[in-house]
Amino acid sequence: MTQFTKDDVYYFAKFARLAMTDSEAESYASRLSDMIGFADALKEVDTENVGPMTHPLKLINVLREDIPTDRLDREEMLKSVKEHEAGMIKVPNIL
Repeated sequence: MTQFTKDDVYYFAKFARLAMTDSEAESYASRLSDMIGFADALKEVDTENVGPMTHPLKLINVLREDIPTDRLDREEMLKSVKEHEAGMIKVPNIL
């Protein structure tokens, strides 16, 4: 298992422009070593018969029928707009 030292942490911190104390560096060295150890443990897991996946959850689209319900009356809606013509809302030209 790879062991990181306080000097390794200072080396990495220099690239990220991070300032840290000796106690922080020792703590991060221990944490980094633990993470590498965990990654090494994952390499030992048998994944021979495990297929690739695109998402950890099975996603199924459940769609309802597209039936309009409780819609606003056109005349009532047109009362709230500034300009309208032939039952449609007029908007400014953009091109």
